[in-house]
Amino acid sequence: MALFLSLEFDMTIKKSGDKWRVDIWPDGRYGKRVQRTFRTKTEAQRFENLVRAEMHEGKEWNPSTDKRRLSDLIGEWHKAHGQLLADGERRKTKLVDIATELGNPIARNIKPKIYTDYRALRIEKGISPKTCNNEQGYINAVFNELERSGSIDYPNPLKPIRPIKLDEVELSYLTEDQIKELLSKIEEVCKTKAALLVSKISLATGARWSEAENITLNQLKRHNVSLTKTKGKKNRTLPISKELYKELHDYLKENGTFGTSTISAFRRGLAKTSIILPKGQSAHVLRHTFASHFMMNGGNILTLQKALGHTSIVMTMRYAHLSPDHLQEVATLNPLNSL
Repeated sequence: MALFLSLEFDMTIKKSGDKWRVDIWPDGRYGKRVQRTFRTKTEAQRFENLVRAEMHEGKEWNPSTDKRRLSDLIGEWHKAHGQLLADGERRKTKLVDIATELGNPIARNIKPKIYTDYRALRIEKGISPKTCNNEQGYINAVFNELERSGSIDYPNPLKPIRPIKLDEVELSYLTEDQIKELLSKIEEVCKTKAALLVSKISLATGARWSEAENITLNQLKRHNVSLTKTKGKKNRTLPISKELYKELHDYLKENGTFGTSTISAFRRGLAKTSIILPKGQSAHVLRHTFASHFMMNGGNILTLQKALGHTSIVMTMRYAHLSPDHLQEVATLNPLNSL
């Protein structure tokens, strides 16, 4: 009998890809079927034991008894996953605000129309469509992560909602004259060379401002700079000129770090230039400038992807049109040209 029970137990839990799937009929083959997927076999076994225990107590397993509210799920998500993100606290605050605006409903009872109505009100209040898409992404992440971990036994109720389609934004970049003007003004307003050097790092490597600002002496090796604490959580090492390497090495050897107020100095310098940037763009224009000039000078798109740290080539393709030979076949392979 013990052997039979053991075999029966094993057959209710099966490996499916990289997940473990529980598939049981607590009341027999013709009773109610219960199915759940978990990341580990241990979690699957615990769930299987829970269902069998409730069956022996005369209770029917009923997932609809989950009455947790949206704020409860947000708290659980943050504890298990959100607090590990670089922007976890900020995201949690935004999620709690969204839950409050929605009336903090029972999470599993949220209907797509409830959220689209909320989104429409946000748009009427002047909130940008991009911000609304970001907020929807945050909520989706909560449901998707909890579903993956087996913390909820129902699919993401907002999955049917498509994000707002946005117009493609033209990425601004600086010309060589504008780069010279900007660096000159930053040097004028800076008490130290910190903001100037961080700007040069971004222009030379495509580093985000935060990545460049956090560089220490230990990250400089043989005319290379290693970028850590990156957005994609993956370090990358890039070559720099001997001249820039010496500037960085000498400054960091004497001061240790660039400090945390470099962005303010950059903005003061930018304000004194004739450069006009689209709304919302500031120091990030340096990263766009690196990528744009890289492609205009004949750089390889895959090399650019690695330099920028993009996980998807789709992001990098925004700069492809700046390549000298981009779509040049259009001029020679069209029917008019062959007449």
